[in-house]
Amino acid sequence: MANKKLNRTSEHRKALLKNMLNSLIKYEQIKTTLPKAKFLKPQADKIITLGKKETLQTTKMLISSLQDIKSANKVKKTLSKRYEKRNGGYTRIIKAGFRYGDNAPMAIIEFVDRDVEAKRVDKKKKEPAKNTEKTEDKKAASA
Repeated sequence: MANKKLNRTSEHRKALLKNMLNSLIKYEQIKTTLPKAKFLKPQADKIITLGKKETLQTTKMLISSLQDIKSANKVKKTLSKRYEKRNGGYTRIIKAGFRYGDNAPMAIIEFVDRDVEAKRVDKKKKEPAKNTEKTEDKKAASA
């Protein structure tokens, strides 16, 4: 899989890999095409293995490869602790049918013992409806 080009230039491929790694670390599960998932799996496993080593050099290498301190911290503090007894095989690929439109094979790549709540990192929590009072005031003023 080392020679997968994914029909992209080398710089685009590196950026794609970095962005997919950061998303996988942040959400612990992403849906993508099957070739991209197969391209990402060995890289993600290498990142976790790197995070398991407690040295300054590996921390710098993580930050350098991910270009994101939050992701590097999550790898060092959370994921490496979760997989300290596991020797490789930190991710799995699940085939997820075909994409509507171009019929591309889709797959879900996720960490093996993933945190289900990590999927909702960016989702905003529902706040109590404060706008109803304002709209009622406008209706009363217009009447």
